[in-house]
Amino acid sequence: MTLAADRDVTRDDFTIEDMSTGMHASGFGAVGDGRTFSFVVERQTLVVEVYRPRLTGPVPQAEDVMARSSRSLAHVDVTDERSLRAAVRDAVADAQPVPRTAR
Repeated sequence: MTLAADRDVTRDDFTIEDMSTGMHASGFGAVGDGRTFSFVVERQTLVVEVYRPRLTGPVPQAEDVMARSSRSLAHVDVTDERSLRAAVRDAVADAQPVPRTAR
């Protein structure tokens, strides 16, 4: 597990605050515009959820998900932190908005 040092995140920054590597890799981080994200590896697929800015609680709820992305990790070494970090960064950038249902 890797824990990022405390620092300010600027608008263009991408920071992974916590990451575990391997077959069941997971973690979370933030982008510079105030949004946070989490990721997990499920069956050789990277799944990323991007949350809305200014969450009210410590744990995001389903309604907090703004965008989602998934991609194959067939050609990514999930045991290598740099490779996994690059795949997560690309997945966050490519995340597509989640459709909202009418309430």
